[in-house]
Amino acid sequence: MSDTLATPIRLAIYDMDRTITRYPTYTPFMLAWAARHRPWRLLTAPLVVACLLAYVGKWISRGRLKTLMLALLVGRPSATQLQPAIDRFVDRLFAGGIYAGALAQIATDKAAGARVILATASYDFYVDDIAARLGVSEIVATRSVWDAGQHILPAIDGENCYGPAKLAMVLDYLAAEGLARNACHVTFYSDHHSDQPVFDWADVAVATNPNRKLRALALARGWQIIDWD
Repeated sequence: MSDTLATPIRLAIYDMDRTITRYPTYTPFMLAWAARHRPWRLLTAPLVVACLLAYVGKWISRGRLKTLMLALLVGRPSATQLQPAIDRFVDRLFAGGIYAGALAQIATDKAAGARVILATASYDFYVDDIAARLGVSEIVATRSVWDAGQHILPAIDGENCYGPAKLAMVLDYLAAEGLARNACHVTFYSDHHSDQPVFDWADVAVATNPNRKLRALALARGWQIIDWD
């Protein structure tokens, strides 16, 4: 076999919220949308809190929480109505909400010839724009649902890209791209312990800005730890 064929395909897979961004993006985006475009929806805050408590109490799934919050705070605007809000949100995010270390690492991975993939539980309807600003074209994210008139619906197309589902969705993506696992060398970056299935699957696990549980897990497993703060 030639050296070219023997060379693995390098993949650098990044979580997004709190890994690349300094704060979660989903709730801030919805609140910003409601405050500017549907102020009356802020009156649903007690219901949002009730949904959060239901999730903490394990009465509803994380995916269900996500769709309920979308219904309460965003409603069913069209893609055309949403886009200016997405543009403003991404502008604010890149004005100070992105880790410089993450940008530098993405650039380093690209320079080394790696394919950079964003794998995030956030909804694709605004992740696509964040990824574009990052210079990343390969995305695995929670997929939004739209009606025939291109109005967003409070639903998820498939799985919420979180925990074991994130690994399954990454595997589906690689299969769709014709990438065999044994032909790839995978580095995975994330801040959260819920991504343990992807960490375990990757060749190189990098705990970035890790929460307490992930830091303990990384120390126990000997994974690399990076604090970009």
